[in-house]
Amino acid sequence: MEVVASAPGKVLMTGGYLILERPNAGIVLSTSARFYAIVKPIHEAIKPESWAWSWTDVKLTSPQLSRESIESRNPFVENAVQYTIAAAHATFDKNKKEALDKLLLQGLDITILGCNDFYSYRNQIEALGLPLTPEALATLPPFTSITFNSEESNGANCKPEVAKTGLGSSAAMTTAVVAALLHYLGVVNLSTSSADQHQENKNSTDLDIVHMIAQSAHCIAQGKVGSGFDVSSAVYGSQRYVRFSPEVLSAAQAAVKGMPLEEVIGNILNGKWDHERTEFSLPPLMTLLLGEPGTGGSSTPSMVGAVKKWQKADPEKSQETWRKLADANSELETQLNMLRKLAKEHWDAYKCVIENCSRLKPAKWMEGVTELIKAEVVKVLLKAREVMLEIRNHMRTMGEAAGVPIEPESQTKLLDATMNMEGVLLAGVPGAGGFDAVFSVTLGDSSRNVTNAWSSHNVLALLVREDPQGVCLESGDPRCREIISAVSSVNIK
Repeated sequence: MEVVASAPGKVLMTGGYLILERPNAGIVLSTSARFYAIVKPIHEAIKPESWAWSWTDVKLTSPQLSRESIESRNPFVENAVQYTIAAAHATFDKNKKEALDKLLLQGLDITILGCNDFYSYRNQIEALGLPLTPEALATLPPFTSITFNSEESNGANCKPEVAKTGLGSSAAMTTAVVAALLHYLGVVNLSTSSADQHQENKNSTDLDIVHMIAQSAHCIAQGKVGSGFDVSSAVYGSQRYVRFSPEVLSAAQAAVKGMPLEEVIGNILNGKWDHERTEFSLPPLMTLLLGEPGTGGSSTPSMVGAVKKWQKADPEKSQETWRKLADANSELETQLNMLRKLAKEHWDAYKCVIENCSRLKPAKWMEGVTELIKAEVVKVLLKAREVMLEIRNHMRTMGEAAGVPIEPESQTKLLDATMNMEGVLLAGVPGAGGFDAVFSVTLGDSSRNVTNAWSSHNVLALLVREDPQGVCLESGDPRCREIISAVSSVNIK
């Protein structure tokens, strides 16, 4: 028996920093970049003389890692395995536990694979002499070997970090492993990757169990209780998110101090999870673009630390900035929801406006518009742009006050230029900001203009797009699917 599950990466469009504290909300978009976990037994049959009922062989394979090390460990997968097995023991009756023990005796063979979008391949593209375009990225084979940031000049024993694009790879990986294992062990029964099925299961107990176990494993692996928006979007897909109270994971932290894991999991599954999530996705005919500037990475923890330090040093000014930012975030959400409503109720007018605006600079969007409904659509589009500029302004104010580059000057120039292009609705820095990435939301078919402009500014537009679907089962190993797809395209040619 083989189980394959996948979970998406994320882009935090609004809510950077604020999302760390209740009751502030953030809009998080799940993406087409997915992490896959393949779980199957190591041994096909159990030897009758087997006596090792107290432990299980676990084999972890990550084909994309170009180096192997006996000393290297993956705390996210380790915690995912421990917590899912404990969840099975905590929820099963005596008969199911016996079947579980026999299944575990066969061992766990786990393979993890991440879409190329999670990792930076700028170096390979440049080494091949290819332009920094999505088309060049598309020439790389699926699940290409991962590259590492360059080692320290004096660090003979220093292990360099994987170069990433900030899509939440650890959360997507943890969620995929937890989901695959919980399904494999019979704790949950997940649906396959059908949007309709997933919609029906959005509030199901099974997804809630995946969420609770994945949040716990991810937090313990990180060594801290974060906001959890990345795991929540990996499980449930695109959403408006308000974090859970950190106390809900005090039981998980107790496990580190020696409390029996089965007891800990029972407390977690029965805990008061008070996070809030509301379904959200971009309005129709809009495209999410993500760009990698390649100007050096930013350390999110150190930037968050600097902002918290500023909050303590200047509580009055920081609270005022946070209130204004929270109001602007909420207003952008309102405008985007209004556009979804207009699209649903007046599709023809909405579609016509989006197509027209996709070919024009924003200053000309209202020119020649006479119909009331079309004018209303344009007004909401322009209001969304205005609010995005407010959000960016408040984020810059916060960064300057805290002494960290939330929207560095180089990003400001790029984003201003992007927002003045034909068909661009929004542009900003996702999440905590910094030098790592930029995003844009474009109308209709105008995304090509942005990717070309970004390329000329040494910014690599990624292939990733919004995909509102969260965790799901897959029909098989994604590498087989890619091979079949490649063979088909060759035959077509």
